[in-house]
Amino acid sequence: MVTVEPTPERESGPTALRIVLGAQLRRLREAAEISRADAGYAIRGSESKISRMELGRVGLKERDVKDLLTMYGVTDEDARTKFLEMVRRSNSPGWWHRYSDLLPDWFQDYVGLEEAAARILTYETQFVPGLLQTEDYAMAIVSSGRPELAGPAVKRRVSLRMQRQRILARPGAPRVWAVVDESVLHRPIGGRAVMLRQIDHLLSVTKDGPVTLQIIPYQLSGYAAEGPFTMLRFGEPDLPDIVYLEHLAGALYLDKLEELEIYSRVFDRLTVDAETPDRSRQFLAKIRADL
Repeated sequence: MVTVEPTPERESGPTALRIVLGAQLRRLREAAEISRADAGYAIRGSESKISRMELGRVGLKERDVKDLLTMYGVTDEDARTKFLEMVRRSNSPGWWHRYSDLLPDWFQDYVGLEEAAARILTYETQFVPGLLQTEDYAMAIVSSGRPELAGPAVKRRVSLRMQRQRILARPGAPRVWAVVDESVLHRPIGGRAVMLRQIDHLLSVTKDGPVTLQIIPYQLSGYAAEGPFTMLRFGEPDLPDIVYLEHLAGALYLDKLEELEIYSRVFDRLTVDAETPDRSRQFLAKIRADL
């Protein structure tokens, strides 16, 4: 008989839970030696629907999951009840749902995964990473340098960015390792006063918090990576590492082993090229003094 081990209660958000449940459904299907096509037919769907469900790309319907559990030989009522309860939780809206009118679907997925990450590795070439921005720095960016003209939508986008930063203050906060190009700190986003507050904030969060910051000096800038990226790493074995690449029309999520290895090597190279965390803090202090 096929058994199922429900995911522990430590899952921190619906996006991550959906991916974990999809992985568990895949294992159950493979253990029962059932093809995706046959599983899809059983729930009035297709092979591609099963693939999307197992990858966590779509929400899980309780009726479909009930039918699949039966097909896969999961008959224990307690296990089925717990599994279906997690399905309901995976469909509950995250805190960011109230911003859904401002967020494209591809970024809603990112916010959900960011919430669940144990480590966040990020490389930036234009702006201070979003998780480390002050409110007025973020306002300057979102308003295209005209905060005095910011309307309600712009203010809500800034509010969303500030809400995302709450993960750094919670128990078990993810470790953030940010590598930033030196040019970011010389770009006068919002003007002198805004940059002073932003640098003070970076000095503060890198002192005792869960943030490590390294700065790549001009002479080594642009060699290791072609553009910014973020790598999310998770504590749950069913959640693979993910590389997030944003572009003007959307975003890419890379999770193939060969892709992850490339970006891991690139990030390692960036940390070697960059100033050490201590020297980076000294660098920040010098820039602040110059301002």
